[in-house]
Amino acid sequence: MKERRQRGGTAWLAVGVTAAALAGMAPAASAARDGQQTWRDCAGQDTPAGMQCAAIEVPVDWAKPDGPKIKLDLARLPATEPEHRIGSVLHVPGGPGAKGIEDLQLAAADLTELRRRFDLVAYNPRNTVWRDQWPQSCMRPGTSLFEPRNKKEYTTQATAMAKAFEACQKADKTGLFAHMDSLSVARDMDAVREALGEERLSFMANSYGGVPAAAYARLFPQRIRAMYLDGVINQVEGWPNQGLRALPVVERVFTRFTAWCADTPACALHGQDAGVVWRKLVRDADRKPIPVTSSEFGKDKLTGWHLRSFGFPTDPGPGNTNWLAFAAAVDKARGGDGSGFAEFALGNARVWAMPAALAMTCGDDRAYTSYAQLQKFRRQARKISPNFGAAAFDALGCAGWPLPVANPSRPLPTRGLPPVLGVGSTWGDYAWTESFTKMIPNSVTVGYDGPGHVMYLSGRKCPIKHATTYLAELKLPAPGTTCPAE
Repeated sequence: MKERRQRGGTAWLAVGVTAAALAGMAPAASAARDGQQTWRDCAGQDTPAGMQCAAIEVPVDWAKPDGPKIKLDLARLPATEPEHRIGSVLHVPGGPGAKGIEDLQLAAADLTELRRRFDLVAYNPRNTVWRDQWPQSCMRPGTSLFEPRNKKEYTTQATAMAKAFEACQKADKTGLFAHMDSLSVARDMDAVREALGEERLSFMANSYGGVPAAAYARLFPQRIRAMYLDGVINQVEGWPNQGLRALPVVERVFTRFTAWCADTPACALHGQDAGVVWRKLVRDADRKPIPVTSSEFGKDKLTGWHLRSFGFPTDPGPGNTNWLAFAAAVDKARGGDGSGFAEFALGNARVWAMPAALAMTCGDDRAYTSYAQLQKFRRQARKISPNFGAAAFDALGCAGWPLPVANPSRPLPTRGLPPVLGVGSTWGDYAWTESFTKMIPNSVTVGYDGPGHVMYLSGRKCPIKHATTYLAELKLPAPGTTCPAE
């Protein structure tokens, strides 16, 4: 199977925010008008045959439709059986900050059956415009995130973040800093629908793309024909609740890890109780942080919070390589060498404090609003998860957000919405996805019985088959349906 890219989580932010944006697709010759849009053949390396490109303009601020505009790039793969064409499926990328056109390039070969009946459409959301133009000052972390032990530490960290946000907003020439919430993204999505000349759209949303998908359902329920949700976060329920939903899953996967280690002589903790070793390491690091020197981030210290938040890989990796590396890192760290955790943990503690990254998400109500809220969450988290319960790094990073929350978490009106189909990994994001689909009557979530995230971008045949049947025929699988690991 060809190499797949991970989307929509911590790993993307740790790597993608600091990487140069990939080149966009250039339009070539041969134009055709459709709806309100002129499409041209795309030119570029790895462009699937038949892919067409276009662009639309949308307001930076939808409350000021005649104000400054930005351009959003679009791409589509027209239906291969136009005589049986049903309509368009719009891909809603995750991240936030993933480029939907790149995702469509990646997934095209695995979606050939779906493409028989649909135009497959992708776009690069407004946060990708931000990624290409953000001021360098917005890349400077406001702090290196840590778990506050008291109200004073919480206030100090939030104040540092507030100053960084304000400096970023002042340097921003695009105006996007204040307008990357998912309600704005949803209005962009409807502008795409209008440009396609469609009365209703079908959707494939993944990961953070579930947040604009929910916003679209809130604003434009009558314009949704069908919606497939793959490993999505449920912002409607609130970020703290989503964090708590994830913890029992991580605990179960950790139990799998400890059993695997007990049965695997190559595991660096073989012959010991790996869970006991891990918990002692975390407690010790909370009392006496581990000094580390990172090639990228210099000298720092790893606390138990760093380890709980960024240490354990829930995906064992090919040949269990991730778990082998984790066990080796734990073994070294208990001897005072935290190098196995340093780059990823320190990198995330800084990336999640970068105004450039957080401006794409804080407007969706991601912050702690007070130290009391943090304390409540931490008590609940530690009760649920002895191994990983801790303050949420994303909520800490957004705690200094200087603007009103544009898209607060609140109940989603479901009247008029069609039943939706969800898919999620039982090793990871199933609980999030199911919490979303359960809001909408008669919906179904299929469990993928293995690790992974975003199945239709990972080439998983069983989930793609269910998605294709649902989108083409509006037929849902039976409740309780599962897919075996592939």
